[in-house]
Amino acid sequence: MSNLSNLEGQAVLVTGAAGCIGAWTIKLLTEIGAVPVVFDLTDNRQRLELIMDDSQSVTWELGDITDFDRLQAVADKYNVEAIIHLAALQVPFCKADPVGSTKINVIGSTHILELARQRGITRLSYASSIAAQAMGDNDWLATLYGAHKVCTEQMSAVYWQDWGVPSVGIRPAIIYGPGRDQGMSSAPTVAMLAAAVGDAYQIPFSGNISYVHVEDAALRFVTAASKSYGGAYVFDLDGTPADIVQVINLIESEQKGAAISYTGNAMPFPAEPDNLKLNQFLDIPGCRSMAQGVADTMLVFEQAKHRGVDLKKLLDATIRRNP
Repeated sequence: MSNLSNLEGQAVLVTGAAGCIGAWTIKLLTEIGAVPVVFDLTDNRQRLELIMDDSQSVTWELGDITDFDRLQAVADKYNVEAIIHLAALQVPFCKADPVGSTKINVIGSTHILELARQRGITRLSYASSIAAQAMGDNDWLATLYGAHKVCTEQMSAVYWQDWGVPSVGIRPAIIYGPGRDQGMSSAPTVAMLAAAVGDAYQIPFSGNISYVHVEDAALRFVTAASKSYGGAYVFDLDGTPADIVQVINLIESEQKGAAISYTGNAMPFPAEPDNLKLNQFLDIPGCRSMAQGVADTMLVFEQAKHRGVDLKKLLDATIRRNP
C-alpha cells in the first residue's frame, strides 16, 4: 500500500474514466494526492457524481483513443508520468460494431503502448477481462471483446520484448458496486439500487459467477501503476464467487422489505475463487467479502441520496439503458 505515495503530485492519464472502474480510479487517485488526467470521449461525470463530492474539480480532456496526435498532446500538456488504461467497448457493443470496436479496443490499446514507449513511461496498468480466459480451450463463451483483450495482452508482451515497455494487465471478473450500470452482468448492482429506492427488480440470470467490488478493482489498477515492474504481466482478478440466491439474500439483509428476484440461465463465464497472485504481486490484501461489498454498495447509495443524488431517476435511466 505504501507504493501509492509514489503517485503523489504526479499526473496520471486515465482513459475510459467516465466508466465504472474509471470513476473509482479517479476517486482513489484524488484521495492519495495524485493528479488524475481524464482522457475520454464524453464529459459525462454521472458515475463520479454518485461517489464523489466534487467531480467538477477533476481535470478532464475530451478525446478519442484512436486519435494518437490528440493523445500525445494531452500527455505533453500535463507531463503525464503514469497511465491507467480502461477505455474499451464491451461484449454487446463489439458484437454490434466489429470494426469500430476493434479500432477502439485494439488500435486504442496500441496507442497507449506507443505513447508509453515514446515518452519513456514505465508505470502502466491496463484492463484486460475475464473474457480473455474464455478464448482458450474451454466451454465458456468466446467473444470478439475477449479476442481484443487477448490481442492487447500479446501486444503488451511484444512491447516489453522489443522496447522494454513494462505493463500490468488485470482481468477482472464481474464488476459490481456503485456506478456499475451497463450490460447484463450489471444486474446485481441494479438490484441493490432498486432496493435502495424501494422498487422491485428481477435479475435476468441465475447461478454462480465471480464478483469483484469496483473499488477493489480500481485499487489494483492504481497500485499496479504506482511503480515500475520489469515485464509484461497479466493477472486474473476473480474476486469472490457467489450464487445469485446468496446475493439476493445479502441485499435483503441490508434493505428490509427489498423485492428482488431472478430468472433465466447461468451466465456463461467462469466462477472461480481468486488465485491471489495479483494480490501477492502488488503486496495488498485480498478483495472484500460479498457481504461487505453489498453493505458498502448500499452505504454509498445512501450517502449519495443525502448529497442530493436522485437515485430513482438514476435507476429508471439504468433500466432504460438495459431493457
